[in-house]
Amino acid sequence: MTTPKPPSIETGTAADPASAAPHPSDFIRDIVAAHVAEGKYPRIHTRFPPEPNGYLHIGHAKSICLNFGIAREFGGVCNLRMDDTNPTKEEVEYVDSIIEDVKWLISDWADDKLGLKPKGKTPDSETVNGKPDFLLQPVVSDSKIKNQNSKIAAPEPFYASDYFEQIYQYALQLIKKGVAYVDDLSAADTDAYRGAPDRPGKESPFRTRSIAENLDLFTRMKKGEFPDGARTLRAKLDMASPNIWMRDPILYRIRHAEHHHTGNQWCIYPMYDFAHCLSDYVEGITHSICTLEFEVHRPLYDWILAQLEMPRPLPHQYEFARLSLGYTVMSKRKLMQLVQERLVTGWDDPRMPTISGLRRRGVTPAALRDFAYNIGITKYNGITDVAVLEHSIREDLNKRALRRLAVLRPLKVVITNVPAGLADELDCVNNPEDPSAGTRKVPFGRELYIEQDDFMENPPPKYFRLRPGGEVRLKYAFIIKCDEVVKDAAGKTVELRCTADLDSKTGGPTAGRKVKGTIHWVSAAHASDAEVRLYDRLFTVPEPDADGDFKQHLNPHSLEVLIAKCEPSAQEAKPELRYQFERLGYFALDKESRPEKVIFNRTITMKDAWAKEARKG
Repeated sequence: MTTPKPPSIETGTAADPASAAPHPSDFIRDIVAAHVAEGKYPRIHTRFPPEPNGYLHIGHAKSICLNFGIAREFGGVCNLRMDDTNPTKEEVEYVDSIIEDVKWLISDWADDKLGLKPKGKTPDSETVNGKPDFLLQPVVSDSKIKNQNSKIAAPEPFYASDYFEQIYQYALQLIKKGVAYVDDLSAADTDAYRGAPDRPGKESPFRTRSIAENLDLFTRMKKGEFPDGARTLRAKLDMASPNIWMRDPILYRIRHAEHHHTGNQWCIYPMYDFAHCLSDYVEGITHSICTLEFEVHRPLYDWILAQLEMPRPLPHQYEFARLSLGYTVMSKRKLMQLVQERLVTGWDDPRMPTISGLRRRGVTPAALRDFAYNIGITKYNGITDVAVLEHSIREDLNKRALRRLAVLRPLKVVITNVPAGLADELDCVNNPEDPSAGTRKVPFGRELYIEQDDFMENPPPKYFRLRPGGEVRLKYAFIIKCDEVVKDAAGKTVELRCTADLDSKTGGPTAGRKVKGTIHWVSAAHASDAEVRLYDRLFTVPEPDADGDFKQHLNPHSLEVLIAKCEPSAQEAKPELRYQFERLGYFALDKESRPEKVIFNRTITMKDAWAKEARKG
């Protein structure tokens, strides 16, 4: 037996197509390449800025791969930033999960491009071209950072909330310039005054307040003198603009709520559109890449930065189409609903499209990166067939998964011409795609288990597995013939009695004899039990939220739990490795697995059974 050398799931080696393949080409990368060629920026600087109000999903994975991929391909940096401007929806749990997911997805691929900051660091004040300015530079790589007291501090992500003081100062500048005002309209009136795409809005009666009055009211808002919803700060633009987002958008609102990062320090919070562009500027971002729904927000992004007359080069926003994946939902609100209504076991349920769910299911970072590269970057919305994702997963796991023998629904087989007590060992290949993975010894005996559906008493045409009087080859072993079918009192088949062609094993006189079927098996005397969770698509239709209640399309067969019979090495399975149960699918250890109770999750089947069913229809 040769010693296996299993591949790690984290490394970007030849098993990682996104690592080995040429860099992809798309309109955003073309823009960046042109900027690099003309020397427009000293360094390309992107960012991934999720709001910590839920777990990341596969749509975020596309954005992570784009932003970190650009940093990787053009020698730049990508900041991880929490856009945490809404204290009522954000939690430390979500921050921690985001950090874990991002680091996992970019591990050994672009982690040397990850921009973090020393813990607790806020922007530096400096003077640029005679003007006061704020800047917070990244520290690249997940190394330890010495702080001012010469102690070791772990790096942390950037937080928009670390710029609340600077953003507040920028808001004062807009008020002093006369392009922002404090408004007393209620939320309902604000919406009503905004108008609609086919009719102009109406100016607020508070729009003409003096600069002095606006400064006084905004300062008092900050001090907490007014209740939630009493006042807002709005930009003074054009209430007749054809772009509704430019009709005096709200920049600040009052929220007397504790913030996960700043505590009770603030009771006014900037809106996303206001904080977004200013956070990009403070961090020195060059390319602010967003999904397509933010295209109509770009004029406001540019307006804010232009009004403040910033002394350094400005960031620019670019948009691409977000990922919409078949047979799932991507809305955080709907994913939250699945979790809160206990329709799944949690955010990391292996049926969920979350990165943590995909990781728990056994999908590797390399497979997700390959998928993100394959689907490309465009400006056109559309639904990506989930089969594209499944293809990337199968391609990745086929290269790296160690082969094992396991029987999910066991049927006992007794080989009558094999002596009782025989304990033979057969050489089995660990991975035919990777010769360096070597072989292992698997025990063989008189009594075996095979899959129930590998035997049919009255089979249809072209059924090449076991039948009465028929022959199949046992993988790595002998050809056997079914001589007798044993049934229980209810008429259910409980045992097959067979004879083996003992010369048909590899190297034997009849090893070359051809039979049409080959099936897998496990020695009954040596089998170990394992709980196997067979996961499938969470929904039964490609667009579950297209016609109202998405929950009506939940797949009642998305999870089946079985106790499988496995070869003995299953007890030694490792969480960092992936396994192919031969002929059945790809599997990974679940995080709940213990030596006394081994648990495997099915990552994906060997073939696309859904496509086969669709062809039948």
